[in-house]
Amino acid sequence: MSTILQAIQLKKIYGAKGNLFTALEEIDLEVSKGEFVGIMGPSGAGKSTLLNILATIDQPTSGDIFIDGESILNMQEDAESSFRRDKLGFIFQDYNLLDSLTVKENILLPLALAKLNINDLESRVQQVTGKFGIQSILEKYPYQISGGQKQRTAAARAIVTNPSLVLADEPTGALDSKSATDLLEALRELSEQDEATILMVTHDAFAASYCKRVLFIKDGKLFTELVRGKGSRKEFFNKILDVLSAIGGGIRDSI
Repeated sequence: MSTILQAIQLKKIYGAKGNLFTALEEIDLEVSKGEFVGIMGPSGAGKSTLLNILATIDQPTSGDIFIDGESILNMQEDAESSFRRDKLGFIFQDYNLLDSLTVKENILLPLALAKLNINDLESRVQQVTGKFGIQSILEKYPYQISGGQKQRTAAARAIVTNPSLVLADEPTGALDSKSATDLLEALRELSEQDEATILMVTHDAFAASYCKRVLFIKDGKLFTELVRGKGSRKEFFNKILDVLSAIGGGIRDSI
């Protein structure tokens, strides 16, 4: 299976001489096509820093990152913007939908610069909204739909361009349990059936239990890794809780 993401010896240091803080240290990471990978750890462990660097929002102090075999560091601004638009999909906790646009228009937004005819656009919308069960709300506005529907709209927007990598930052953090389960089931199906590659930062062991494997970060370093294998999701959930207990933090957010 092809490698979509490879991070090599990532290091991130903040501050100036005499007042330095190491947020990430010697992070090696590899994600293959079709994997659904979770990243967990205590608050301040470096999860968000890692995600921001992978998303080209921030730069590491040292190391390298390859997505689809292409180094994403030191790109020119125009090339970086194009790369982010074409290769990456984003799902945020707070949805980031535009209230002035309908659900359908929000989903189509990443395709605004693509030279697709109307039939291709309609086909893309129907395809992705079918996966998230939101065909019936396409003409509604974000303020007219529930939080779960907003997040599934955001997820549909993230995958409508068929990105190489989807980066999800606490995507279930603002959802009730039913809405969270619906979203996680849809993401897992995308991974398993459509070979979508998803990297998700979460505090929630329930959300992480839908992943194929989970990486744990502590004090800016990779602490350990769990692979689900052929066991049940419930068994995987309990293993995740055990690791969270061992590294400290996050348990109250996970239960």
